[in-house]
Amino acid sequence: MTQFLEVDNLIMRFGGLTAVDGLSFKLDHGEIHGLIGPNGAGKTTTFNMISGFYKPSGGQVRLRGESISGLRMHEVARRGVVRTFQHSTLFAEMTVMDNALVGTHMPFRPNIFAAIIGWDKDDREGARARAREALEFFGLDHLRDELAGELSHGHQRALGMAVAYASHPDVMLLDEPFTGMNPEETRRMMDLMRRLRDDGITILIVEHDMQAIMGLCDNITCMSFGKFLAEGNPAEIRNHPAVIEAYLGGARHVA
Repeated sequence: MTQFLEVDNLIMRFGGLTAVDGLSFKLDHGEIHGLIGPNGAGKTTTFNMISGFYKPSGGQVRLRGESISGLRMHEVARRGVVRTFQHSTLFAEMTVMDNALVGTHMPFRPNIFAAIIGWDKDDREGARARAREALEFFGLDHLRDELAGELSHGHQRALGMAVAYASHPDVMLLDEPFTGMNPEETRRMMDLMRRLRDDGITILIVEHDMQAIMGLCDNITCMSFGKFLAEGNPAEIRNHPAVIEAYLGGARHVA
């Protein structure tokens, strides 16, 4: 059986530093999979290789059995893999709706603005319908005319996800989606992720909020110093001796 998304012996070197060292894990279609580890473990670097932001020094990333390693970000997005970032990468001086419109064209050309200028009437109407759908999904439609830079932190995080969702992804890579959110915002975002999964979207999450990870993920891969450390369901990871040790021996850190 072909795995939906497969990371196979992935390596990333920066000069003499090996940031990711022979990492392998697999995702099934429609699952929520966590990627955790202490600071500096190589999680974001792994995201950067999967999404096309970095070209791996070695190994392969495969989607539906096809290698996507070394493709540029828009080419990876065209195949259905999109990501969010630790820090919001929104266009602050543009409206919420215009940010979502940018998301609808993520998979097509590197120069998004040139693409938008080239849209015909049908393109524009279709894009606006999809952008509106994405904003409604994340509860942002009532803010569509607000400037992105004036949104609350929680709404900015949600807009970043709406921009990714607007591109019709098969896989969403979410880099610390709960950062800065209060408990109510976190619970709401967890519910939205479950809805995404129920819609058939596969989700890979890097996150330090262990309570959210343990309550949300079907499976979890733990990294340490760029290498695979452990994998299992939340209960298995919570009680795994190597994982507890990696988090400085404090079971509270992974509870």
